[in-house]
Amino acid sequence: MGELPERNGTSPGVPRARLPALLAPFVEVERNEIAGLLWSFALFFFVLCAYYIIRPLRDEMGVSLGPERLQWLFSAVFVVMLGAVPLFGWVVSSFARRRIVPIVYGFLIANLLGFWATFQIGAHGAVVAGTFFVWVSVFNLFVVSLFWSLMSDLYRSEQATRLYGFIAAGGSAGALAGPLFTQSLVGSVGPTNLLLLSALLLIAATQSALVLRRLFAGHGASQGEDRPLGKGLLAGAIAVWRSPYLFRIALWILIANLVSTLFYLEQARIVGETLADRTQRVQLFARLDLAVSVATILAQVFLTARVLARFGLGRAIATLPTFAALGLVGLALSPTLAVIVSILAIERALAFAIANPAVKVLYTVLEPEQKYKAQNFNDTVVFRAGDAASGWIFNSLAKSFGLSLGAVAGLSLPLALLWLALSLRLGRQHAERASKAG
Repeated sequence: MGELPERNGTSPGVPRARLPALLAPFVEVERNEIAGLLWSFALFFFVLCAYYIIRPLRDEMGVSLGPERLQWLFSAVFVVMLGAVPLFGWVVSSFARRRIVPIVYGFLIANLLGFWATFQIGAHGAVVAGTFFVWVSVFNLFVVSLFWSLMSDLYRSEQATRLYGFIAAGGSAGALAGPLFTQSLVGSVGPTNLLLLSALLLIAATQSALVLRRLFAGHGASQGEDRPLGKGLLAGAIAVWRSPYLFRIALWILIANLVSTLFYLEQARIVGETLADRTQRVQLFARLDLAVSVATILAQVFLTARVLARFGLGRAIATLPTFAALGLVGLALSPTLAVIVSILAIERALAFAIANPAVKVLYTVLEPEQKYKAQNFNDTVVFRAGDAASGWIFNSLAKSFGLSLGAVAGLSLPLALLWLALSLRLGRQHAERASKAG
């Protein structure tokens, strides 16, 4: 990150001298890194709070449309993502790096306001519900992927290992606040007006990103931020195909989503059969999000950096496939509501607290263009390809062979073991690249 002016180590309302002592129990941060750390924390808070306010609305609409339509919705998400990635590539290739976040987030804010206006006039049919489901599924990947691209652009690999856990906790705090806002406000203001609150939070995220760019201006990795990154609209996809390192990251993400979407499909089926009331379903999803957020933020603050330092990047990434394998066994033996809710809660907490921050560290050893374009391609197209493929594969197996999703889960164990081996390989490759770069 480079040396920042000492004035950047202050925070409103907290004396400069006290900040290192206050942060010491939670994160190993140097004095000149404090301002960037806190603004990064705040930025991720706003981003995920904006998403988690509308996530229960998306999930409720998915349930109302029926589990048989989910595979079509996931396929639609993938198709939309294929169109969105070249558009994002054009933005990255045409505008300075410091303008990428304001442009993309500004476009998404306009979309939120458009949906609010649509719902205000009473449009709530299947087409509108499906469109909103698809849009939110694209929205969440782009806002989060762009956040991590910015982090990879600003922080070195060594810094990321120390700081990403705490920064990710900002997102978890937002994921904790989002369901609380939804639960407390949905009954009084209605689901539609929550979109306005989400838009306001995304505006705050945009302002935080601008502050971060000013803090890092002219230092370290942020040099050259006034220049666009290349000219190819599909440069990210080409880089992933040509680089064994990026290809393995893509394969890791693909398998992760194949497995997690299997869990999601089973959740949608069981919840749809158990709860008929729309408000009850929204409240259930909000409570699940709340429980995951509490567990995640505690782990990110107290465990993530320690796990990365103690066990290394590869083993940290491997925590998710290890638990997923256990979850597949549990689901195969007992495909019940209690089991699937427990699996989803633990799986998501592990992903957010340990595996995802660790995977993001993998990108810190890449060139700036790859940090934006290749990372975005992996986080969006590859991620949603897993969704689309999972829906068709698992539903087809169930219909063609009469297998329950629980039985399909048992047959998916070899995939989880491949996922585990891939995690350890990526950890070794990152260490090799970081050693050469250092």
